Amino acid sequence: MTDQATDAEPEIPGKPTSASRTTLSHIMTHSDTNLLGTVHGGVIMKLVDDAAGAVAGRHSGGPAVTASMDEMAFLEPVRVGDLVHVKAQVNWTGRSSMEIGVRVMAERWNESAPATQVGSAYLVFAAVDADGKPRAVPPVLPETDRDRRRYQEAQIRRTHRLARRRAIRELREQRAAEGFLD
Repeated sequence: MTDQATDAEPEIPGKPTSASRTTLSHIMTHSDTNLLGTVHGGVIMKLVDDAAGAVAGRHSGGPAVTASMDEMAFLEPVRVGDLVHVKAQVNWTGRSSMEIGVRVMAERWNESAPATQVGSAYLVFAAVDADGKPRAVPPVLPETDRDRRRYQEAQIRRTHRLARRRAIRELREQRAAEGFLD
């Protein structure tokens, strides 16, 4: 099962990965903390979604909505005073969907030590028109070996997402046929 454009649709010229790559930076404050005194994971997730949304909109040339977020990993805690850099890029495109890879880096605002990776995530965005209907997106054109690796890994994640969705749907249909009302 693919999400590639059909012959009936006009072909959209591809865009290189670098055309929509972006970095969003934010200094963490006390209002961002959780009960443990570190930055709340939801604050980081919002920054991730914001950066990914900017990339999806840039790449698709218009509105795009978050369809899913998976593999959000928190590797290190973020503290008040950390300067957080959220780096995002398109890893893969289908007909109307895009996988955006995001890397979260943090550094002390008043130190010269290099930033450390504190998180990562993969999000799927769908490009939509003014009526909220899916619209075609340009293919992404990987430029480097790293971009090509990310493209291939994104295809694997997509296959897994679709298989998981299909298996869950089949289980629910089976349970419904057996009379279980969930």
